[in-house]
Amino acid sequence: MTTSPPTPPTQAAIEFVSVRKDYVSHGEAVPAVRSLDLAIGQGEFFSLLGPSGCGKTTTMRMIAGFEDPTEGKVFLDGRDVTGVVPNKRDVNMVFQSYALFPHLTVAQNVAFGLERRKVAKAEITKRVGEMLEIVSLTGMEKRQPKEMSGGQQQRVALARALVNHPRALLLDEPLGALDLKLRQQMQIELKRIQREVGITFVYVTHDQGEALTMSDRIAVMNNGRIEQLGSPRDIYERPATRFVAGFIGTSNLVDGHVSWSEQGYAVLEKGPGERVVVPVPAGVEVGRDLEISVRPEKIDLHRAMPANVTGSLLSGIVTEVVYHGTSTNYTVATSAGTDFVVFDQNAHDAEDVATRGERVYLTWAPQHSYPIGV
Repeated sequence: MTTSPPTPPTQAAIEFVSVRKDYVSHGEAVPAVRSLDLAIGQGEFFSLLGPSGCGKTTTMRMIAGFEDPTEGKVFLDGRDVTGVVPNKRDVNMVFQSYALFPHLTVAQNVAFGLERRKVAKAEITKRVGEMLEIVSLTGMEKRQPKEMSGGQQQRVALARALVNHPRALLLDEPLGALDLKLRQQMQIELKRIQREVGITFVYVTHDQGEALTMSDRIAVMNNGRIEQLGSPRDIYERPATRFVAGFIGTSNLVDGHVSWSEQGYAVLEKGPGERVVVPVPAGVEVGRDLEISVRPEKIDLHRAMPANVTGSLLSGIVTEVVYHGTSTNYTVATSAGTDFVVFDQNAHDAEDVATRGERVYLTWAPQHSYPIGV
């Protein structure tokens, strides 16, 4: 059973109503976004997540006004802005390339938009100082972009976009050019900045970790549609479709027929003494086909047959062992006919590991089996 996505707070900051966007290729209409209905709440950190070509960047460009929908309407703070040019929409964008002016100092880059709007000089100085403090760049006002690291340049781009106090900030893969460690640091910083300024952030990414780390809600997109909309925890723990289960993190998928069902649980028997136990709603009948998702970190790996197993139990042969520092990751060819990935945390003796070719036993609690689409 899938859960309903959390309701966005207060009046929607951004809303799509029956939006479709087609591009024309060789005389034919190619759909990029199909029948999109979406409401993003005031002050949310909202992520559009999906693979290349899923429609997430097109959706963001329609918010900014760089693309017009083929059908439907786009609203900002309840105002229909369909067809309104970008500079008449109270939103700003931050791109992966930063697009800083190389000949201007940090302070001049941040002040650029305010100066174009002819804001008073004293007000510009005040707002630039406040924004540089928020992005932790106080004292770097006179530096030029070439004198700064990639992460610092990203902060300058953020400050420049936020100093105008837009209703919403749109971020298109803004951390893609950074190395892994800096990208992880910036994820935490972005969320902190968003909380401090209280502005709606709409974040486009194909990186599941980024979306899970920063977002209040995530829309997982595929083939121009939203496959699932919800909190990071809901989407990770309770994927609504096979695509979401496979795209968000690592998921083990196993299917089969319900052998018996009682008291809210169904059992898929996979061999003598081996089974998958899954919680199900009332009315799931014996013989019904089910597809189950279980996350690798939920599984316990045993080198000997465990006693008194009340949940799921499968046996299998280890085919791969990969050491990841915090965990050892196993691939196990199971009796269910499916390869399972298991993340075994190295909390105890890191030398006590199973080896390739060894028979092992996998167990997990019933609540960690999630039926897809039920």
